[in-house]
Amino acid sequence: MREKILDLLKRKTNYISGDFLAQRLGISRQALWKHIQDLKELGYDIVAVPHLGYRLQATPDRLFDCEVSRNLNTRILGRKIYYFESITSTMDAAMELGIKGAPEGSVVIAEAQTRGRGRLGRVWFSPKYKGIYFSVILRPKLAPANISILTLLAAVSVVEAVKKIAGVDTEIKWPNDILLENKKLGGILTELNAEMDKVNFVIIGIGLNVNNDKRFLPSGAISLKEKSAQETSRIELLQEILRRLETNYFILGHKGSKAIIERWREYAITLHRRVKVYCQGQYIEGEVVNIDTDGGLLVRKDSGVIQKIFSGDLIHCS
Repeated sequence: MREKILDLLKRKTNYISGDFLAQRLGISRQALWKHIQDLKELGYDIVAVPHLGYRLQATPDRLFDCEVSRNLNTRILGRKIYYFESITSTMDAAMELGIKGAPEGSVVIAEAQTRGRGRLGRVWFSPKYKGIYFSVILRPKLAPANISILTLLAAVSVVEAVKKIAGVDTEIKWPNDILLENKKLGGILTELNAEMDKVNFVIIGIGLNVNNDKRFLPSGAISLKEKSAQETSRIELLQEILRRLETNYFILGHKGSKAIIERWREYAITLHRRVKVYCQGQYIEGEVVNIDTDGGLLVRKDSGVIQKIFSGDLIHCS
């Protein structure tokens, strides 16, 4: 009912009478008043004037499912949205939903995470109402060995969305970091549920520092607010990320991984640099010469041998 009320209020810039709203919704004036009060408590600025009715003056920057889905215009991503004020981790919730058969494109959003995590067991700082923290369930027709391409796809999608909505240029550090001025703006975590030769589903989790204050950010991190000195609409940014994710996902399905990697190269800062990667209990050092079609990083060691790396903790040496 709240979504229907908001939809009617957003269609008008002037006041709408309570009688009209109640009749249109098939509820009593008293029930309408109660729903309006509930919406106010959620942060919606709704003005009520006797003999004129109600008017929506401002919408809170909260990632409610009804706000994210409004004018999203995607085919699969966001067909089902699960919204939480606070949750341990959107990745954990999405994994449970995936096991229970949630449809492809389902999205889990949280305003805050108490145990948000990144790669290699690291903690992802998730303050309430400041960043974007969400996970998407995909069911791609890919072999388990090729899933890393989805991490690159997600990184490209985030960079493109940030540029369009915030007007800020960002870069990608392999495999999953979104950088701004050489500081971490966001991260991507990919987990899968698979059998020996079949992927059941994949969870892509994205965390992004949006309106975080500089003094509360971890060392080495940055937010869009710190860069632009103004707040960015988290709703608009999340919507654009979902749109870009879907577009690039369809490109992957129709044109293959090469099309995604070509776009990834445009934003990557890891190519042709000397790196040190901690992988499977050892350090691998050398120059990054390319990235393979399956998303693996090709590193030429000092011996001349080229080694492919799919995951690891990477440090730029030059």
